[in-house]
Amino acid sequence: MDKYAEQSVSVRLKKNKIYLLEAELKKNWLLYLMFLPIVVYYLLFAYKPMYGALIAFQDYEPMKGMAGSDWVGFRHFIDFFTNYYFWRILKNTVVISVSTIIFGFPAPIILALLLNEVTNSKFKRVVQTISYIPHFISMVVICGMIKVFTADNGIIMDVLCLFGVERQPLLNNASAFVPIYVISDIWQGVGWGTIIYLAALTNIDQSLYEAATIDGANRWQQTLHVTLPGIEPTIVIMLILRLGSILGIGYEKIILLYSPLTYDTADVISSFVYRRGLQELDWSYSTAVGLFNSVINFAFLILANAISRRVSETSLW
Repeated sequence: MDKYAEQSVSVRLKKNKIYLLEAELKKNWLLYLMFLPIVVYYLLFAYKPMYGALIAFQDYEPMKGMAGSDWVGFRHFIDFFTNYYFWRILKNTVVISVSTIIFGFPAPIILALLLNEVTNSKFKRVVQTISYIPHFISMVVICGMIKVFTADNGIIMDVLCLFGVERQPLLNNASAFVPIYVISDIWQGVGWGTIIYLAALTNIDQSLYEAATIDGANRWQQTLHVTLPGIEPTIVIMLILRLGSILGIGYEKIILLYSPLTYDTADVISSFVYRRGLQELDWSYSTAVGLFNSVINFAFLILANAISRRVSETSLW
């Protein structure tokens, strides 16, 4: 009797779930319809190409295809790990990425906090618009501007000469590449990055500020004890996502700015993959390097999320 009762309860639960799902789809069908193109996009351009990662374990030849190419196992991974340049590109990738996190990640938070204190709405909109503009400029144009600014007769060099620095093209100086990359990256993304934090600031209960004012807290104390705790979950989520791409520096900006003179500090995993895959046509080797990069990024994402879940109440899952 208990067995039949359990089966009956299970059937009723399944029917209830189906009914709730149908009701949800009928109620919010327009939202799901709007969400559908996003699902299709990721299926076509994110998940379907994962099948191509198999060539990392092959000696791939386009004429033979994946089915006809010889399997070589982990040979390309071993070749990469024993490559003379492995530690250099790994070090450069980590240095640039960590520097961007340390100096670039807090920048939009600071700008959002400053804009939140501005009472003149017209001035606030002007500052936001000016800070957003670099995000919408083509990467090629941005890198062209950087080259002009850092040339031996550029404005940055003119300023540095006032402090006794020898006139030279800064992008030809290997030690200057990382600061140039990080500072220009902040310039490009600081305005656009403030959007999500400004949205989070609007959700903070204004009565908390009133209570803090009554208790005698000044604006700095209100920022420390009300504003920052209010946007802490957003900051943590964004930090987890950023740590999940710690080795995911894009090759576009790197290859537009670097040169053989700066390979010692500028050559990263993505630019190495670009040269081996597209310039030298070593498809399997470059895929193996890219797969290694993705696995490390995924591991960092899992680790960062686990640490966040353990030390706070905020996590991706």
